[in-house]
Amino acid sequence: MFVLSRNCIYGSGARYFSTPATTTDSIEAKERLRRSIFYVPGSDERKLKKSLGLAADCLVYDLEDSVSLNRKGTARELVLDTLEASEHRKAEKAVRINAIGSGLELDDLNVVLRSKRLEAIVIPKVQSAKDIQFVSQMIDTVAPEITRKDIRILASIESALGIMNMKEIATCDPRVDALVFAAEDFCADLQMIRTPSRLEMLYARSAVVTTAKAYNLQAIDLVCVDYENEKILQEECDEGREMGFTGKQAVHPKQVETIQRVFLPSHNEIERALKVMKGYVEFKEKGVGAFSLEGKMIDMPVVRWAQRLLIRAQKGGVLPEGEKVHEL
Repeated sequence: MFVLSRNCIYGSGARYFSTPATTTDSIEAKERLRRSIFYVPGSDERKLKKSLGLAADCLVYDLEDSVSLNRKGTARELVLDTLEASEHRKAEKAVRINAIGSGLELDDLNVVLRSKRLEAIVIPKVQSAKDIQFVSQMIDTVAPEITRKDIRILASIESALGIMNMKEIATCDPRVDALVFAAEDFCADLQMIRTPSRLEMLYARSAVVTTAKAYNLQAIDLVCVDYENEKILQEECDEGREMGFTGKQAVHPKQVETIQRVFLPSHNEIERALKVMKGYVEFKEKGVGAFSLEGKMIDMPVVRWAQRLLIRAQKGGVLPEGEKVHEL
């Protein structure tokens, strides 16, 4: 196995750029669903095995916060074994490494990148584009050639500096697929007081969504730490989806079902979107740009909303049989 040093990676100076979302095409047409991002402690063999039966869209085997320092090495090998045992599982298999600069990230990457079944790396505490570029170049060098081009990066925004540098983080490398908002670390960094309303995080959460959507990335919302309270989880899910988040992090199996359900379009939303698209097709043939539907004006922004919603419904398997998504 070829092992690289952090200095050698940073020294290359490679840069990549992504393109802002300037067309009417939705990223929903290309992405895989990541409604729930479920973290599994990498040092807990029982939970690792149990995770293979969960219905989460993305399983993240954690080498960071949930693993004590004296268990890091053991966790790496357990996670590698779990990845190798996950061949026929539908869920995306990801690993959250330790933060860049922690002194642990190189060992993490040199172990887990050996797996041909690894599909994504979650980078915690991302501060700048250099953090992304370091991991991307490690993937290019260490990961098996057959899989390296498909490995994605999910960037976790956890600090004031991360928020300020989000544009360069989002656009520095084509592997970046999502921005993830980590509430607890963010509040600690800013010395915020956590409140039930979550208003103290409104700016940061909105900034994550806005940046993600500007550059065709997914936006993953905070963890509901009150995992025993279904009412609060439902409230957070509804709020996150209304803000534009495409998914939510989870730390307990009880949370997965609710998150998976809420981050798909509802029956009423699908019905409304189908009516909008039907009207669009009908009036487009007549050369009419805007039209009225049930007493409300419908123009292209509403049509784009309907198309994106139906694409997501289709990918989630809830689009009614016989219906299709029309191109714009």
